Amino acid sequence: MQFSPVNTEERAKMDIRPGDTVRVWQKIQEKDKTRLQAFEGLVIARKHGREPGGTFTVRKIASGVGTERIFPLYSPVIDKIEIVRRAKVRRAKLYYIRDKSAKEIRRKMKGLAEFVGVSYKEEAPKEEAPALAGGEVGVKA
Repeated sequence: MQFSPVNTEERAKMDIRPGDTVRVWQKIQEKDKTRLQAFEGLVIARKHGREPGGTFTVRKIASGVGTERIFPLYSPVIDKIEIVRRAKVRRAKLYYIRDKSAKEIRRKMKGLAEFVGVSYKEEAPKEEAPALAGGEVGVKA
């Protein structure tokens, strides 16, 4: 007897690890039609293992904007999960990827600004402090 529309044994056997690039096919209900939509990105976290509340977080960058989605492992909304690529990582949680990608974008924007001829960071001209009478600096009479 099966209580869930999801094949839980198959999902439990899936070896999704941080560092994997996955394509998650999600069922989208639009009025009377159901279509599949893919979300492809890097797995940056896996939480609660194989238990019923287990989740995995996928991050992708679309049009220069980072997007993260947290998928429940046994969700009936997920049609299938494909592992596109595996990478060897030395961390269980890859949250540093968020900052790393932001730094890369800033560096690219800085390089682009120099290429266009606009300075990336404008500095205000420095004004010199007025000298006191008598040649003495900082001493009051």
